[in-house]
Amino acid sequence: MASTLERTLKIDVGCDFSYEAAAKTPALFLVRPNPAAGQAVLEERWYSTPDLAFHDYVDLYGNAFRRVTIPPGRSQFRFDATVATTRELDPLGSGVAQLPVDELPDEVLHYTLPSRYCPSDLLADTAWRLFGHTPPAWERVQAICDYVHGHVRFAYGSSTPATTALDVFESATGVCRDYAHLAITFCRALNVPARYVFGYLPDIDVPPSDLPMDFCAWFEAYLGDRWWTFDPRNNQRRVGRVLVARGRDALDVAMVTSYGSAVLAQFDVRADART
Repeated sequence: MASTLERTLKIDVGCDFSYEAAAKTPALFLVRPNPAAGQAVLEERWYSTPDLAFHDYVDLYGNAFRRVTIPPGRSQFRFDATVATTRELDPLGSGVAQLPVDELPDEVLHYTLPSRYCPSDLLADTAWRLFGHTPPAWERVQAICDYVHGHVRFAYGSSTPATTALDVFESATGVCRDYAHLAITFCRALNVPARYVFGYLPDIDVPPSDLPMDFCAWFEAYLGDRWWTFDPRNNQRRVGRVLVARGRDALDVAMVTSYGSAVLAQFDVRADART
């Protein structure tokens, strides 16, 4: 049997942000890998120019935020980390049953409800029409992913901060967060608890993408007695996911939240496996 060391994959992740601000602007950064997500943060480094005071806190979903105040003028922020995670593909849950609502744990019921970007009440009839015939199990959620992957065309700039899953369903275009929102919405409409996830995803055992590296969004569905990873954007099991945050939808886990007029001037993301 392979040793723990042989099953461990080290991934270097990071991101850079540059901002232009007209006045002091409080901001929240959410880019740190979540140490409670079955992965270990071996080291991490923060840099800012100018050097700024900060405060860290963990929100109600267990996500690790950093609070700073962006000063007037141009500011640069850099985050680097090395993370140890598994070399295994996303788990396969064929046949794992969807629980009836009256058997769901109290703490997951929150994820059966509509949220700002996932109006499951508005797409309930559509969800039952499209997926009501599928078995109430892992296969139902996979059928949702198959549909969303085929229905939505990936296009940068096709959505805005106001775009909901209903908008994505009607326009059939979006980015990875929109794929996740639509799949989550269908799941919740069918009483499957589902939560939004984002993080770093390096190109491991897949052809390199010709698109610039970015944060990736996927989702988790509660089936049987645990949460399972699903990725309607890529629609394939992957190696090397580095989870940053979870929430009801993207509103809970914005990478940067600014309380003012700071303008993002540059943004880059990195995720590479150690060779």
